[in-house]
Amino acid sequence: MITLQEAIKERHSVRQYLDTKLTEAQINTLTDKITTINSSTGLHIQLVTNEPKALSGMLAGVAKFKGVTNYIAMIGTKDDNLKELIGYYGQQLVLLAQMIGLNTCWVGGTFKKVSRAVSILPGEKYIAVITLGYGANKGVKHPTKPINTFSNTLDIAPQWFIKGVECAMLAPTAMNKQNFYFTYNPETDKVKATNKAGYFAEIDLGIAKLHFEVGANKDNLVWE
Repeated sequence: MITLQEAIKERHSVRQYLDTKLTEAQINTLTDKITTINSSTGLHIQLVTNEPKALSGMLAGVAKFKGVTNYIAMIGTKDDNLKELIGYYGQQLVLLAQMIGLNTCWVGGTFKKVSRAVSILPGEKYIAVITLGYGANKGVKHPTKPINTFSNTLDIAPQWFIKGVECAMLAPTAMNKQNFYFTYNPETDKVKATNKAGYFAEIDLGIAKLHFEVGANKDNLVWE
């Protein structure tokens, strides 16, 4: 199995999948992680396998999805920080999938809600889908902005902060906008993360913060 850091570097969005079933070991690994996340956060994330309808039809075709029969339904109780939580913990699952030999893609607006496949309780919201499976390709690396686009405190920040920003630069974002921004406070040793407004902004922020934490590899990292 590859490392988490290797998964971050190797993982790219994949929209077309082979007709190959997930192994029992892969399903169990993902299910165990989902159970742990749900138990600790109150999210209601669900793994769906052998279900072809969610990413089918005209919208999915326009977005170039093909052969999607497995996905992770990102669901949780309606709350101000729900989307950021979905991004943060969903990306943990994305990277775990990469580590066990699977490809993924975040999907925000082109999926169907298949009622027989997922359970949405009162007060919950179905935010996004993460497609899952053996990709027909490994995806394409997208260009990134210069590092000074993501922070104006690089010159006063410690090395762990810079490593965190560099890792966040590899995070997937909607339309590859990369609108997140990190600020280091030398007086408190804390980090502030922000993102420009938009429907996917909070999801993207959660993903970027997860990447930052992996890259920084700092004990007791505190967010402002």
